[in-house]
Amino acid sequence: MPATRPLPSRGPGGPAPGAMRFSSALVVFLYLWGSFSAQEQKKEESTEEVKIEVLYRPENCSKTSKKGDLLNAHYDGYLASDGSKFYCSRTQNEGHPKWFVLGVGQVIKGLDVAMMGMCPGEKRKVIIPPEFAYGKEGYEEGKIPPDATLIFEIELYAVTKGPRSVETFKQIDTDNDRQLSKTEISHFLKREFEKDEKPRDKSYQNAVLEDIFKKNDHNGDGFISPKEYNVYQHDEL
Repeated sequence: MPATRPLPSRGPGGPAPGAMRFSSALVVFLYLWGSFSAQEQKKEESTEEVKIEVLYRPENCSKTSKKGDLLNAHYDGYLASDGSKFYCSRTQNEGHPKWFVLGVGQVIKGLDVAMMGMCPGEKRKVIIPPEFAYGKEGYEEGKIPPDATLIFEIELYAVTKGPRSVETFKQIDTDNDRQLSKTEISHFLKREFEKDEKPRDKSYQNAVLEDIFKKNDHNGDGFISPKEYNVYQHDEL
């Protein structure tokens, strides 16, 4: 997961250097606190829209995806020009579906748009214009040529609360004072690191903690407020 968006955003599939040491859940957690940073996506003038075709939608759909949710999905990518497949998530990570956070730039802009409002179990076919994909530069010397329109077939498996959900804030905020202290986040980090396949020593955890506060404690008061925490516009804290 992570710093280079699951698929097409910075390149089909691969995690950023250093990210492979961590479990998927922990990488997502660190990414959203700014400990793994993605490159900025270039902004281009949009002349077309993402086209969405719903191939299958479950009758029972009580929950749909929104910005900030953690999604689990498979998707295949094709060039619209000749139908050739340039990406298949089933060939990555031993065939496991991809985990990523919706609407925060972990995938190309077109997929962030195309996967809004999806139900678990839903399948979509989407057409993404160059402005919402790799633009005039393309990707990886011809794998995705400049100004390429892309087609994705997507199957969504799960929609869960993202790491910056209201529930997670309340879980970290053990004294219920509506702000997160270094002690509270340190304890939370310790629990998260203990779940990882390769636990880190205390010095590494401290370095992550300092990095979190450097990038999130905008007013420098030693606490992370609801406003500083809630960057993905979940329900009000």
